[in-house]
Formats: sequence, C-alpha cells, structure tokens
Amino acid sequence: MKMYSKEPVALEIDNQSELGFCSWFMTLPKKREDTVRIFERGDYYTAHGEDAIYIAQQVYRTSSVLKPLGKKSAPLQSVTLSITLAKEFLRESLTAKQLRIEIWIPEGGKKSATKFVLSKQASPGNLQAVEDLLFSHDSDMDATVAPIVLAIRVSTADGIRTVGTASADASIRTIGIAQFAETDLFSNLESLIVQMGVKECIIQAEGKTADYDRTKLHQVLERCGVVITERKPAEFSTKDVEQDIGRLLKGDEPPVGLPAFDLRVAMSASAALIRYLDLMRDASNFGHYTLTQHDLRQYMRLDASAVMALTLLPSPRDSLSMMNSAGGAQPGATAAGGGSNKNSSLLGLLNRCKTAQGTRLIAQWLKQPLMNLHEIKKRQNLVELLVDQNSARRHLQDEFLRYMPDMHRICKRFHKKAANLEDVIRVYQAAIKIPDLIEHLEGIETESLEQTALIKETYIQPFQKFDENITKFKEMVEQTIDLDQLQNHQYVIRPEHDPSLQALADQLAEHVAALDDEHRAVGRDLGLELDKKLHLENNQTHGYCFRVSKIDSKALAGKKKYTELSTQKAGVLFTSETLKHHSLEYAHIKDQYNRQQSSLVAEVVSIAGTYTVVLESVDDVIAHLDVIVSFAHVSVNAPSTYIKPVITEMGTGNLILKEARHPCLEVQEDVSFIPNDVEMIRGASEFQIITGPNMGGKSTYIRQIGVIALMAQVGCFVPCTEAEMPIFDCILARVGAGDSQLKGVSTFMAEMLETATILKASTATQNSLVIIDELGRGTSTADGYGIAWAISDHIAKEIRALCLFATHFHELTKLAHEVEHVKNIHVVAHVSDDHGKTREITLLYKVAEGVCDQSFGIHVAQLCNFPQSIVKHAKRKAEELEDFGNETDSMLYSKADVEAGTRLIEEVFRTWANENGDQMDLDDDDGEAQFQTLRTCFEKYLPQLDANPWCKNIIDEL
Repeated sequence: MKMYSKEPVALEIDNQSELGFCSWFMTLPKKREDTVRIFERGDYYTAHGEDAIYIAQQVYRTSSVLKPLGKKSAPLQSVTLSITLAKEFLRESLTAKQLRIEIWIPEGGKKSATKFVLSKQASPGNLQAVEDLLFSHDSDMDATVAPIVLAIRVSTADGIRTVGTASADASIRTIGIAQFAETDLFSNLESLIVQMGVKECIIQAEGKTADYDRTKLHQVLERCGVVITERKPAEFSTKDVEQDIGRLLKGDEPPVGLPAFDLRVAMSASAALIRYLDLMRDASNFGHYTLTQHDLRQYMRLDASAVMALTLLPSPRDSLSMMNSAGGAQPGATAAGGGSNKNSSLLGLLNRCKTAQGTRLIAQWLKQPLMNLHEIKKRQNLVELLVDQNSARRHLQDEFLRYMPDMHRICKRFHKKAANLEDVIRVYQAAIKIPDLIEHLEGIETESLEQTALIKETYIQPFQKFDENITKFKEMVEQTIDLDQLQNHQYVIRPEHDPSLQALADQLAEHVAALDDEHRAVGRDLGLELDKKLHLENNQTHGYCFRVSKIDSKALAGKKKYTELSTQKAGVLFTSETLKHHSLEYAHIKDQYNRQQSSLVAEVVSIAGTYTVVLESVDDVIAHLDVIVSFAHVSVNAPSTYIKPVITEMGTGNLILKEARHPCLEVQEDVSFIPNDVEMIRGASEFQIITGPNMGGKSTYIRQIGVIALMAQVGCFVPCTEAEMPIFDCILARVGAGDSQLKGVSTFMAEMLETATILKASTATQNSLVIIDELGRGTSTADGYGIAWAISDHIAKEIRALCLFATHFHELTKLAHEVEHVKNIHVVAHVSDDHGKTREITLLYKVAEGVCDQSFGIHVAQLCNFPQSIVKHAKRKAEELEDFGNETDSMLYSKADVEAGTRLIEEVFRTWANENGDQMDLDDDDGEAQFQTLRTCFEKYLPQLDANPWCKNIIDEL
C-alpha cells in the first residue's frame, strides 16, 4: 500500500454524542476477522477499535493519528479518513488485500447521530454496492478490476462426485454455469477457478458437504487465493431459481427450455449466487443478463501452481497499480522501458492495450489458452498481419484505440439510470471515429485472399454493422447537444433544440446584456476602468455584484445609490438597484432554464440508453482488436523479434524450439539473455532430466518452455527463431513450493500436494506438459531421492507426458539407462583451476546434452560473497561427507574382517595374474579368455570369500 502524507481530518463530535456513540458501538455484533467497518460522517469517514488501529498502521504508518473516544478508563481508539483517502483505502482493501468492507451511515441522516445503520457491504467478488464510490466516472482504467464471484455446490450420489458452479461478472452482466464430475483433488474446479479469474467463492456452511470433500475444497480455494464465503444450505434451494433467472435474462422467450436448466447442481449454485448478490432487488438487472455455459474442455487446463510457476499474472496489488515488483525474479530487477517492473509477469509484458476492455480480455485469454487449432491459427494470422504493418499498427493504437471508452461500463450506467450527457458524448466521440477506423482497416495490405477475408470478417463487417446501427444516435447528439461547448468541458443541450428552452435562453441573454450595460454605466459614474478596477462578477452568496479594491472603494463615498454588501480580502463588494433587479431575474430564469435542461437531458440519455445492445456488441470487437494489436506490438518491439510458431494437432508432432528465450527476463535491465534450443521428440527425448548448479539457469530453462507453449496457444507470437509444438491439454507445474505454516503446510507437504495433482490419472495425460523443479528437497536426502525417482519413473513409463524434470539428485540421471525416451541434459558451468588451489565457477546459462559431472554448491556460495571462513568450513565438511562412504565399511564390518578380506582379494588377483603370465598383454580379442580364467580363479576361492562377511557383501553387490 502506498504511503499517504495527508493528515487525518478533525473528528467533529461533541462530548454527549461521543459517549452515546461509544456505548452503541460496543453493542455491535462481532464481525469476521477479514472485515473492516467504517462510518460515514458527511465529508469524512471514521473507523474505531481494531479497525482504527489497522488503518493507522496501513494508511498513515503511525499510531499518533489515533484519538481515544469515550471514558478514559476504557477509551475507544478512533481514526478519521478524508473522502479521498477512504476511496484509496477501500479500493486497496477490496482488491489487493482481499478484505470485506462494511459502510455505516448515521441513523436518520444526522451528522451528530449516536447510532448508525449498515448501508453498504462489499467483498472482493462483489463490488456492486461501492462501485461508484471506488471508481471515478472518467477513469476507464479503473474498470480493469473485474471481480468474479463463484458459487459452488458439491453433490455425491452413487459414489460419483458432481460439482455445480455459477459465476457472475457484473461488469458485463453475465451468469456463467458449469457442471462436471470431480476427482478427489478437485482438480477440475481448480482449473475452472484459474480460467475465470475468480476472486471470491460461495460455499455451503457445514452440513451437506462431507467432511473430506469440505477439507479438500477449502485447500483448493486457499491455494487459489480466493476469499471464501459460507452461506446457509437453504440459500442453495432451487425453488425459485428458474423464475429468477428468467427475469434476469435478455429476450422475451421463456428460458425454461434451455439445456442449462437440466444441470440441477449448477442451478443450486445459481440460486445461492443470485441471493448473495441480491440481484432481484435491483430492477435495472432485469432483462440485461446473459446465461452462458462454461466448458472446461475448450481451454488448456491450468492450476494455481502453474499460474504461479509461469508468473502469468501480477499480484493483486501490482494489478491494481498496473505495476509489478521484482519479487524473486531471476537476473535483472527493473523493466525495460521505464520505471516499474511490470514486465516480470507475462500479463504485464504482453498488455500494451489502450482500452480497459482490451486489458480485461488479454487477462482472460492468458488464463484460457485455446485448444482449437483453427481458432489459434486465426489469432496468429491476425497478429501476423499487424506485425508486418508497423505504420498501420501504430495508427490503430494512437488514433483510434486510445480514444475508445469502456462501453460495458457506460452501458451499465445507462441500465442503472445513472448516466449523464458526458456518457452520451463519450459514446458519440467513439462512434464518429468508426468510419475512419473502417477505412484504415480496409487499407491494411494483405498477401492473400484468406487474410483479406479474415480481417473483413473479424473487424470490418462488425464495425460496419455498428456504424449503420448508430447513425440515428449520432444525428440525435448533433441535433440536441451543444458540441461547441465541449471545449469548455460543458455538456449542455442546444437551446434551439427546444422552443421553451430557446425562449428562456433569449431572456437570459437579455438580462446578461442589461448587466453589462449597468456595468458600463457605473464605471462612468465612478470614473473606474472596467475589468481592471471595476469588476462585475457572479458571487455565490450575493449573485451578480460589483467588486473594487479597498483603495478604489473611496469612490463610493457619498454615493447613496450604491449598497455595500461585504468587505473581503479581494476587495469591497457592492451593488445598485438596477444590478440587483437584473441579478435576481437572471437567477430566477437560470433556475427555470436548468430545470428544463435537466428534463431534456433525461430524455436524451433515455434515448441513448436504447443503444446498449449495439454498444456492448462493438465493445467486444474493440477489445479483440486491442489485444491483437498489443500482441503484434510486443512481438515487434522485443529485444529479438518474436516469431509465429507452428502448431500441430494435439497428440501429434514434437516440441522443437530454436534459440528460445524467457520473454519476461530478456527485457529486464542489465540482462543479456542467453537463448537455448529445446528438442523434445516423442519416443526419444520426451522426458528430460536437467542437472547443474543452482543459479545456473535450470528453473529459467524449464519455465520458459512452459511460458512459450502457453503463449502459442493464446495465439501470440513466441520468443524463438523457430518454434514447432503440439497443442497441450494442460500445463502442470511443481516449482518452488514454499512453506504455508499458518495453514499447517510445510514445504515438503506443499510440493507433495502439487505433485499428487500431476500424478492423478485424470489430470496429466500424454498430451500434457509437465514441469517439475527440485522435487524432494523438503525431506531427507534418501527419502527425497526415492520419491523423485518413483515420480519420474511413473511419469516417464505410465503417463508419457512431455516432462522437464530439474533436479539436484544426480543419481536420478540413471533413469535414462532404463527408459529409452528419457534424456539427460545439464546447464553448463565453467570451472577454472589454478594449479589445484583455487577454483572459480562461471555460470554460462547454456544447456548441453549429458549429465553434470560435479556439484557447485560451495562455488555458488562464493559467488554470493559468503565469508571465507564459512566457505572453508563448508569445503572441509563436504570432504568429510565424500569420505563417508569409505568409512561406512569400517562401521558395518570389523577391522579384522576388512583386513582379512582385503588380503584374500589381493591373493585372488595375484593368483589370476600368475596363471595368465604373459597373456596379460594380449590384444582385446583375448579378453574373453582372461575373463574365464578370472572366473575359474574366483570359484576356487569362493568358499573362503563367502566365509568373510566383507567379501561376501562385495560379491553380492556385483
């Protein structure tokens, strides 16, 4: 949260009201820990008790702003917030902090009231009650915060678990439902939450849901970072849901026959959602919602671990501020191109959209990569068109897209009867640009008829249809609104549009002329120059009056026809009978004019509101164009230009990347990114084990492959010189699990939970991309290695997914000897040798075939400037550990057994050497004969060797 330098406003409350409020405050019911209560007091807000302490710490960063109220023996800590600070605090709390908010207003509306009533409630997924308070009317970028709330119902019958969900996006007024069979790990639900960008989930309170299901459900929701809201089971009743949805949906046809109504578990969730959002209380919702059915199978599946591992999205705080912190990024900390490091997330990097709707759509696309090859290629081809047209692309961004308002937000204001002439004008200003936009799109050069047809179908035809439908709207605006006044930021009706308004305007003009005449007459009478010494101004208190400086006020002496009104710092205000008369008449007629104007404005806004369907349809086209232009912009302006990848159908083709780069890391300052080739061939190298030193680039290498695969299925170009890959049904990741001690989850438990999801038969398939980094670090070396081997063996042999497995267990590389399609690769490090004394490591960040033949842990510690004493101690203990294997023999066997066994083995080899004699120097062709001689010799000594425990153990291992 940003630091605020403003001082808190003064708390205006008398002693009696103070004591009364404190007594009432103590009677309030206990609230949830994640809820903040604030109290509206006219032109400022207050918070009390633990909320006051929290606000003092988070907003003001000091406790000195706290003021005790009530009895000295038990004071109630309080703090004030100006309206501006309150808005900032509420926005931060609901979006970044994911808290709930309650706003209380004085009972009876009196500022000095001692009792308050709950006026508004809001949560991260439900901002409806505070939307107008949080987001300024003229800020489209505020609309990029798109809260999604999801209701969940779990039902089990005949051993089959079914999950029904209902979601609501109030920004575009949609209700989305889904119903699907679920696994023990709720992996389908997790994928749905990620795809939809859910902020808050509604679930049943204890009762219907089984304890096991309830526990697993909570784990998934907490892992996804959503706010959990529990509601009574009765709210999931489907008694009135069909009737309620019927009233909410667009169109006159009864929706009962829709297939969605057969999904009873989803309908149960819909009932709870409608009740929670209280949609039926607001009549502006009726007839404006659409019902959609979400199909998990049409998008690549992503879980919360994959989203985090691939750094797809910025944190909630960074998303709100449109910035991103460096937070653990690998080499480099500041984004290229200025200031903040928003480029450390894929969304921050790719989002060069100029509109709010485009920003929302690009975030949605990244969470919903396509699995339809035809649709992927359509997006790629559109990006390709604009990549090759630099001038056209820049013109689209600078001359058209940046002037397009958020139509969905404006339409919502029309539905709520909260729109005004400014909203009408913003739509008009966008509408008059559409013909030029169409002409510009038609002028883009294409290389084939297919490209021409694609851009015409996707953009030109929808824009032409919009232009036809909006013609009468533009005519209405030009005939009714005074467009000449826009340069003065005034939104008014043209007087000539209405005869009665014109008559009032003429009367106003007459009185203004009379005021000017009186101004000149008084100037001549007093001998004062107009507008320099004698000013005519419209005062808020006195209406039209004259003002002179205190020095020039001497001219009024003895002039009884002038009446002094007040003396101020700026001078003396006075009036005359004539001026007073015309001032009163002007004010009276102006009031009539404003009332008539308001009536006409309401009529114009009402007519404009009938075009919401047209506006909402074109909004989707604008958003689509904005995202495609953004993809093209980023592809061209990357340090090395992105290329169009070759995508093949799922289950076909290999993953081949030439000079692949991590798109976010390569744009960081002070980073010279080293590209690497990737080759994962089915049946030959589909499972790759990556070894090498820490900080050597293993994690970056495997993550960039996941990011590139996702970018390709989103339809974007990718950071390579060549790229070929199949469509993946999901990307599963186990990368860098951390402790969640507050939830009772250790590092090891966290990585086991994530890995269990990968191993589940219904999650990972042979069409998946699996990324695993340093599995098994959270337990003992032996256990960790055993688990890593078992998991990698299962993925390689049973699942057969394309898998990248970075590990610090070098023994794991032996899997390549057992499974033909397992391949060992390593990140290269160069070690200099100064005559055996000092070795220095240079991390090259290049990937090569084979196994890393040594460990570099202590060398990496030296790179991190560890104290020399610590480094020397570490080397000494490492050498002791390397000798541990030799010492093991003496710990397991007696000294006498080891010495006797050693002498016995020496005797065996001496006997073999003597029997062979000169034949020891024979060619390799006689090797078999020598081996037979050795075997005969060992059989002679076998009873003695078996009698010695140490020798017997060696023979058994052989």
